[in-house]
Amino acid sequence: MILIVDDIRANIIALKKTLELHNIEVDTAESGEEALKKILQINYCLIIMDVQMPGLDGFEVVKILSGNKKTKDIPVIFLSALNIEKKYIFKGYETGAVEYITKPVDTDLLILKVKTFLKIYEQQNELKEMKELLSKEIKIRKEAQDNLEVKITERTKELILKNEELELKNHELQQFAWVVSHDLNEPIRKIQIFIKIIKDLYLAKDDKAVDYVNRTIKSAERMQTLITDLLAYSRLSSKVQPEKTDLNEVLQEVLSDFDYLIERKNATIKTNVLPTIDSIPSQLRQVFQNLIGNALKFSNNTENPVIEITSELIETKDFDAKPSPDGSYCRIIVKDNGIGFDEIYLDRIFIIFQSLNDRQSYEGTGIGLAIAKKIIEKHNGLITAKSQIGKGASFIMVLPLEYQEIK
Repeated sequence: MILIVDDIRANIIALKKTLELHNIEVDTAESGEEALKKILQINYCLIIMDVQMPGLDGFEVVKILSGNKKTKDIPVIFLSALNIEKKYIFKGYETGAVEYITKPVDTDLLILKVKTFLKIYEQQNELKEMKELLSKEIKIRKEAQDNLEVKITERTKELILKNEELELKNHELQQFAWVVSHDLNEPIRKIQIFIKIIKDLYLAKDDKAVDYVNRTIKSAERMQTLITDLLAYSRLSSKVQPEKTDLNEVLQEVLSDFDYLIERKNATIKTNVLPTIDSIPSQLRQVFQNLIGNALKFSNNTENPVIEITSELIETKDFDAKPSPDGSYCRIIVKDNGIGFDEIYLDRIFIIFQSLNDRQSYEGTGIGLAIAKKIIEKHNGLITAKSQIGKGASFIMVLPLEYQEIK
């Protein structure tokens, strides 16, 4: 809305009709005092004001408006028939007017200027609204960010406490496992000793009794192996610093332990050069011991069991990655020509206490491959197997050459 201020009513009516013909909404005031009262109550987008008026003249009204925070930005156009000298025009601009037009007025020019200022007013309002919306959006986002940071901090503290609690419980569990292992092993050892004494002193001539005693001794041995394996599995949770490990030395130690069994089974062991990697040597020794031990155990009593241990460097942490002399990972394969297994049971063989074979025919606790999998994963590696029934099995491991923190 536009406010017309003039002390001559005829001037107001003429200008009002001209503006209304162009669909411009108009309000009027016949003095400076009346204009001030209306301006403080109503938001006007433009004021067209006469300079010469009784009481407060146009200059004084605009000066008052310029000093008020609410009204200082309202554009004012001065209209004057008397004060047309340059000093009055300069004074009009100095007081804060945006335009000074002398009478007689060019109606077309006035309408053009009025529409221009109305357009500017609309654009300023749009900008003001956008600014307010942006301010609100920034405030909302800042509050959300602050809340998120607080939640992240709180969650981090919770995770640290939980991690400390978990480490303490793991330590307690390892201590408990060691104590239980010791307490269980001791009576089993005594059972084995006393049963062997009874067998040698009192049952030597009773074949049936000897058979029962031998079964009892074997059961005790299996229980002892189970306790030892469970203790080994529980110890895998402890933190140990990795070191540079020559896998050739680790493999030779394992093969040396199996010397007697390899000779008895007339097995052939084929190897190529293995890499040096960052690892926990005792744990990788256990992996090779479990895999080679299984290969010998499940050799199907063939005349010539063959076990191949091969290695190559690869580009990425993937079972099917391409070989590369500059690779950051190594792929190690332990292959045998034993009884094999059906690959539909692949997921089961790495689960603790899971066994695919008759334990009366093949002794075992069902923990060895679970231990191997946990050790390989602890080294940030991968393990899987490929096999066909009656055609042997291949266990494939992928390990990083350099230690990588597990995230």
